Parts: sequence; C-alpha cells; structure tokens
Amino acid sequence: MKTIQLTGLALFITGFSLFIISFFIPGYKVTEEVVGSLIEESKQSSLLESAGDIINKDYSSNISLIGDLNRLFEEINETQLAKYSITDDEKKEIQEVNFSTGKFSLSSLDKIFSDEKQTEAFKKKAFNDYGGWMDGREYGSEQELTDHITNVTDNIRKYGIVSQFGFDKYQSKYLKYAIVKESSIGSIDNNSILWILLTYGLCIIGGIAYLLPTKTLDGPPGIKNNGIFKNAMSNRGWLGILTGTFLIIFYILLYFYPEYMTAWIITVDPVSQLLKGSDAGRFFLYGFIYTLAILVMGVRMIIKYRHSKYQIVRTVSVMFFQTAFAFLIPEILLRLNQPYFDFKNIWPLDYDFFFENELNTLIQSGGLGIFMLGWGLGLIGLGVPVFVYFFGKRWYCSWVCGCGGLAETLGDPYRQLSDKSLKAWKIERWSIHGVLVFAIVMTIGVLYTYWTGSSQLFGVVDTYQMRSVYGAWIGAGFAGVVGTGFYPFMGNRVWCRFGCPLAAYLGLVQKFKSRFRITTNGGQCISCGNCSTYCEMGIDVRWYAQRGQNIIRSSCVGCGVCSAVCPRGVLNLENRDEDGRFNQPILLGNDSIKVSN
Repeated sequence: MKTIQLTGLALFITGFSLFIISFFIPGYKVTEEVVGSLIEESKQSSLLESAGDIINKDYSSNISLIGDLNRLFEEINETQLAKYSITDDEKKEIQEVNFSTGKFSLSSLDKIFSDEKQTEAFKKKAFNDYGGWMDGREYGSEQELTDHITNVTDNIRKYGIVSQFGFDKYQSKYLKYAIVKESSIGSIDNNSILWILLTYGLCIIGGIAYLLPTKTLDGPPGIKNNGIFKNAMSNRGWLGILTGTFLIIFYILLYFYPEYMTAWIITVDPVSQLLKGSDAGRFFLYGFIYTLAILVMGVRMIIKYRHSKYQIVRTVSVMFFQTAFAFLIPEILLRLNQPYFDFKNIWPLDYDFFFENELNTLIQSGGLGIFMLGWGLGLIGLGVPVFVYFFGKRWYCSWVCGCGGLAETLGDPYRQLSDKSLKAWKIERWSIHGVLVFAIVMTIGVLYTYWTGSSQLFGVVDTYQMRSVYGAWIGAGFAGVVGTGFYPFMGNRVWCRFGCPLAAYLGLVQKFKSRFRITTNGGQCISCGNCSTYCEMGIDVRWYAQRGQNIIRSSCVGCGVCSAVCPRGVLNLENRDEDGRFNQPILLGNDSIKVSN
C-alpha cells in the first residue's frame, strides 16, 4: 500500500511539474497571415505599418511577445489620437462661435470642420454623436460652455477615436490573447495529445493511486482525529500557502491576463475539438480542470466519508452535475449550433443571464433558446422557493452547484479553517447580502438599458460600467481569485459563505419558509467539537447541540458533514413540518426551558 501511494505521489508531482513547465515551452512567431485573420481590414494597415519589428520575429517566450504587443497597441493609439483628436485651437473656435450667440448649435460645426477631409469629417460626426445633448442649450457662462466642450472632446478621445481607429482595452486584450495563441510554435502545438497524457493523465493516475490506499481504509470507517491541524497542507503550513498562491495566480491569469496561459489552453485543444468542434478557449480550459478536480477529489471524498450513505450519494451527485450539466452538455450544444447554456446555473449566481447579448442569443435561437430562457426564469421564480421549501438550500448548494461541488471535494481538506467567531458571522451577513443587493441593482440597470436603450439609470448610474464592475470584482475577483484561491487560508466555502448572491437568496427562503432543519439531541452531546471543527460555513454547531436546539441558520448548506463526524449521532438532517423549527426548548442539564417569543 505504501509503495502504491508513494508511486502515485511521484506520478502526480511529475505530471504537475510538466504542467508548470509547459507554460514556458512554446516559441512564438507572428506572421502577416495571423494578423490578417484576426484584425478587421480597416485596422490592418495601421497595425502592419507599426509592427515591422514584430512580424516574423522569433520569440522564445510569450512574455516578450506580449510586451511588444502592448507597446505596439499604445503606439498605434497615440498616433490615431494625435490624428483625430479635436485640437485646442478647434475647441477654442467652437467655444467662440457658440458663446457669441448665447446658444450652442451643432450646425456651427459646419463652419469649423470640412466634410472633404477624412479627419475633419470624423471630428464633426463624433462631436454630433457625443455632444448632441448640447444642441440648443443656452450658455450664460463661458466657463460652463468650455467645461462641456472639454467633456465632449475628452469622451471622443477616450472612447470614439481609440475604438474606431485604434485598439481599446477590450480589443487589445482579445487580440493579445488571439495573436499569442495563433503564433505559438513548438512541441505542444504539434503533440498536444501527448502533453495531455503527460500532464493531466499523470496527475489523474497519480492522484487516484495516492488516494485509494489511504490510512482510512486500514481500520473501520468513520472520521478519526487524523492530525489535520498538524498537516502543512491543511493548517496554513508552507504547503497550503504554496497551494493557495498557485490558485490565486492561476485565477488572476485566467480572468485578467489569459494571453499568458495560451500554452495550457493549446494543450486541451483536442478535447475541445472532440466536444464542440473548435479550439479551446480559456474558459474551456477552466471547465476541464474544474471538472477533473471534482472527479478526482470526489473519489477522496467518497473514501473519507464512506461510512455515510448521504455523503456518498451527495458527492456522486455533484460529480455528475458538474461533468454533465456544467461541462459536457454546454459544449455539445455549441457543436450543434445551439446557445451555450448551463441548465443548473441560476441567477443571480449566473449574473449575466439578463445581459443583452445573452437574452438576444436565446430569443434568436428558436424554440430551444426560448425554452432555455423560460427554464432560467422558472428556476429563479419557482424552482428556488419550491425546492428550498421542501429540502432547504442543500438541494442546490450541496447537491448540484459547481462552486459547492469544488468546495466539497477539492476544498474538503481545508474545511476546518472556516472562522467560527461571532465577528466573522457579522461580516458574513453584511457581505453576502450586500453582494445580493448589488446583483439585483445591477440586473435592474441591465434590464432598464435593454428595454429603453439608455445606459443611464436614474440619470446618474452608467449601467455598462456597473455590470463591468460587478463582473470584474464579484464575478472574477471575489468568486474566483478569493473564492477558490483562499481555500488554504480561510476554508473551503469562502465564496459560498461571504459572497454568493444565490446562496443569500436561497438562505433567506430557508430561514423563514422551509421544512429543513438539523435537529439535535443535546442529551447525547459529549462536546467533542467535531461538528464545529468540520463545519465549512463557520457555524458553531456544538453551541446548538449542547442546548438541544434546531440549526436553522440561513447560511447552512445542509452538507451533513457535522452529522457524519459526530461520534454519538446527535445531529440529524430532517425535512418535517414547519411547526417546531423555531423556539425549541433549551436543554439545561437533564431539564429544558421553553423560550417565549
């Protein structure tokens, strides 16, 4: 057994090391054909004119290529800004012409800009587009007129010129990724299947070999005091810190700098081609790794909690839903020219469900798209309250959700690190409900823009900026970088506990309108503390158990681990009549007292 385990560890370390090494292996060569295939024709000439020292140059690393691309895009943008920006003299002339009449008129631009010159024609049109709100406005103050003209010309410079003639941050971000990926040359491009076997294959085989002959199989099933607080991986030791650091870096690259991880993405191209008929993107890579992590660590979960039928079935459930509904089915839908759709993802966790492009895609996709839209709306308004009423939030958070599935499997070694303090509970309630409010307001703004065409909510809030902030800080930063990267530091349910807006929605229903509760038999409690130690949601379960109180906290995800690790059978997950959930007698010694409302 020991030999098998050590061999498995060696295979896993070898596979993971090759995975890291593959990041640095490819070379890169940008050709005119690559540029022509990725960049719209109107911008190709400006890029090729400025890219003389990049085209056909051999790069040994993506870091140097990306540095040159950053410089290239900046140079092109500066050139176009100098060419198409409204000059100080032109701004002064616009001001003088319009202040002399006391009222601003867009027709005055005809005297300043000529339609015969491309640059001047653009300037006039751009001022009409960005400054149309000034037409007919009376100005008694020259300073006010100057400020408004400056505001319009700044917006033209910031948004209009770069977007039309240069490369704004969104275009340049996509192009850097696409150019680097298409310019990659070397062994990974030519032998991607081999690299899949050498990296993921060895990691899977090694991981399973290491997990199967664990010490938990040597004796009777059941949770043991197995030294988790002495383990460098599971008690914020050096190994846990390294793991957390890697996860944080991985998520930062995934969400904000995908151009640096193109070698990893190219490796999984064969799998993507098999499933959806096209090359992989960064989120295909993420879904692939995410699914493998749940499957492999799900085996560990089943071994560890094999004495509990509930834990076995629940773990198999999250493995199935992640593999089938979150990974395979959406990718196969793309192969069938249907919208990408995760049938188990629910707003507001699926925060972009109501985005204009998502709604238009579903509506324009015929019957199946309309069904997907109706399915999503049905889950939000009907599925959540009905299922939570009968089963609590555990039906989703612990049986279906991919975030919960990763937390329960990959994150299980860190569950004891969840803060159980009252201070953490107070922060948790403000944090998670704050994100829910943010998600609701953001969605209202998105729908307002969809129905009216206006991006100004209440005249002051830019809905496009609001959704961008939510996506970057909540959808990527909180849910990804912090939510998973902080497993080894704050426990495995950081996102579910402090940030998930769907968990907040489910929790509100569970708290006040649900049949679910965890009942306790305080007379049998020996205060060992296993239940509190292993609670991933930071609930001090022992506090309730000692008093014989039902656990009806809105944060409880019903994972049942507290019951699985209890040596006395004190805790039981139950779905019963709503009566009796609140105001249970408090156990004092062998007696109890009734708490009045």
